[in-house]
Amino acid sequence: MVSKAQLAQYLLEDAWTASLQRGVDVRPWPWADSWPVARLRWADEDIDMLVLFGAQGSSLAFAPGMAEAENGAKMISAHRDTHFQFLARLQAGDTIELQERDGVWQSWQVEVAEIHDINKDRLWLAEGELLLVSCYPFEQIEAGGPLRYVLRLRHVETPVESAVIASRPWPVGGLDRVLRSAK
Repeated sequence: MVSKAQLAQYLLEDAWTASLQRGVDVRPWPWADSWPVARLRWADEDIDMLVLFGAQGSSLAFAPGMAEAENGAKMISAHRDTHFQFLARLQAGDTIELQERDGVWQSWQVEVAEIHDINKDRLWLAEGELLLVSCYPFEQIEAGGPLRYVLRLRHVETPVESAVIASRPWPVGGLDRVLRSAK
């Protein structure tokens, strides 16, 4: 599984580049049931990987998968023995970066690590939160246990991100309408 996941990153890279350039989802190969939706980076350890749409098992063999809740919370999950081996080394206060299809890099800071038993616990996602999820324990030989390692991250606005947001145009009629109503 490790070599398939590593090889897929090269094919996914081409699809991600095309997605950013064209502004549409691009499948990495014709029969793929998923496509890249984000890039995840942890600069401290030179971690850089693409993230696929959805978190179904067939996609997780190739890359981490992302699901988004109605409240804007995001959950990225991956196997503990391939893409998410590094989660064990992330600590509270560490920062990762996430780039979605708009091309803007966002910084996310680890707040807390939790261990959940999927047979007993429900995993709640707070509005706007990012969760990184993997099986646990990391060194376990047998796969498929009920424990999940969950990192909860909060968005940290950086000066560069603030400048990008400030430079975006107002929605059509947005600022104009506000200025007219103030007269």
